[in-house]
Amino acid sequence: MGESIYFAVGETDSLSRTVTAADVDAFAALSGDQNPIHLDEAYAAKTRFGRRIAHGMLVASYISTLLGTKFPGTGTIYMSQTLNFLRPVFLGDTLTVTATVTNFRSDKAIATLATIVTNQRGETILSGEAACLVRDCSRGKSVASGAAAG
Repeated sequence: MGESIYFAVGETDSLSRTVTAADVDAFAALSGDQNPIHLDEAYAAKTRFGRRIAHGMLVASYISTLLGTKFPGTGTIYMSQTLNFLRPVFLGDTLTVTATVTNFRSDKAIATLATIVTNQRGETILSGEAACLVRDCSRGKSVASGAAAG
């Protein structure tokens, strides 16, 4: 009998990244988002934030990093992602990205995950939900076909 994979509700993993000026500058160059709130200290100083902030989508890309490289793992394919931006991210902030399985459809090999990003003060700066195809994922537990958790 063939093997299939499964993920248990409640399984979780995380990674941490420190946001640098070089990261923000590179993201601006790659994405084309040249908003001065991200790039210009003098401009940013006059805003409600008082200093440069990271692009929200740069922060969201760290979720993709976790999903595609660590958990669920290599081979994960994004199907959808919701994003709720709750607080700004400043240069030098250390972010922890966490994904937790909230549902797993073994018949379709689709994992639904709560996605949360917190800063070094433990404040949630981004929350959302991802759905991923994990059929070719390297991290799932192997079970005999037909015996997968559902």
